[in-house]
Amino acid sequence: MSGPHVIRGSVSLPEAELVWRFSRSSGPGGQHVNTSDSQVELRFDLANTEALPEVWKRRALERLAGRLVGGVVTVRASEHRSQWRNRETAAVRLAALLAEATAPPPKPRKPTRIPRGINERRLREKKQRADTKRGRSGRDWG
Repeated sequence: MSGPHVIRGSVSLPEAELVWRFSRSSGPGGQHVNTSDSQVELRFDLANTEALPEVWKRRALERLAGRLVGGVVTVRASEHRSQWRNRETAAVRLAALLAEATAPPPKPRKPTRIPRGINERRLREKKQRADTKRGRSGRDWG
């Protein structure tokens, strides 16, 4: 693998906590597809990991609740013909998923008021447009 997969900052996925499973892929590969285990399934025990700070872990467990099976998140990759590239893809995908799940919530929106001048200008322009259109009517052309 190409080094540790960083989630965010100095936190990265520990290789010891990643469980890899390989199987035959249904994707591209020609005659080679029947003989090699190129599909990759990567599992990460989110509930029992020590690699993530407690706050991040809570946040991720809450946000990924629909994807977890017994506290374990699973990512599958079978796009490439080679197992190595599928391993890379799965690891990057898992790191991105965890980065998104552990991100802090967005700051709440501060409600603002529309300035009075903007509303007045809108009404003034609206009145002006109405006068322009009223002047186009052919009533006075007798």
